Amino acid sequence: MTPVELSSPIYHNEDAARAHLQAVRWPDGPICPHCGVVNEGIRPLLGESMGPGWYYCTSCKDKFTVRMGAIYERSHLPLHKWLLAFRLMSSSKKGISAHQLSRTLNVTYKTAWFVGHRIREAMADHDPQPLGSVDKVVEVDETFQGPAKYIFINYKGWQQKRGIGSKRKIVSLVERGGRAKSVKVDDLTMGILEKIISEGVELDSTINTDEATHYEAIGRQYFKHETVNHRK
Repeated sequence: MTPVELSSPIYHNEDAARAHLQAVRWPDGPICPHCGVVNEGIRPLLGESMGPGWYYCTSCKDKFTVRMGAIYERSHLPLHKWLLAFRLMSSSKKGISAHQLSRTLNVTYKTAWFVGHRIREAMADHDPQPLGSVDKVVEVDETFQGPAKYIFINYKGWQQKRGIGSKRKIVSLVERGGRAKSVKVDDLTMGILEKIISEGVELDSTINTDEATHYEAIGRQYFKHETVNHRK
């Protein structure tokens, strides 16, 4: 789906936002979330007491809106602010904090925190499929994150440790032109790397790594193993 510009009414007008969500969720007409009845058995509720966007199912005798069954079902936050939050969180390369979301949406920090967590949970892949397949390349590398720990040295006081031994260790798998996965590990031993790669990458893939020796045996299990020389 082509991204919608931030000036679009769906991010600023409630009726436009509702119509957009209905078109996305029900491209062929409303479907009752209670019993599954489509079009013919559904009619809009036009009474002023109900408010806009309500439908009535003549089959199960229940009413519903496009919010039902979604992460914003019981939320009092307007739909256009939910859509703007979706856009900001999915397009921000380095993420967006609850404080920034609060300022942009003009809501309280508590509301922004709640919205952010709900969106992240909805975006989570709870049953991920392995990366790669035939004719696909998966890049594998490890990195270290965070500052080194401080230790107390006599006559010198608190000193920051050198090296990477005390930093967080992360293994990342990146499918070219596709998905990515990062895993925090306690150690970068060959056994741990082999477990992460074997569980996360299809065997008929091509894997691309640096020239570290612990990747040699792992690479032989895959269709092809390519290496990059970082010293050049």
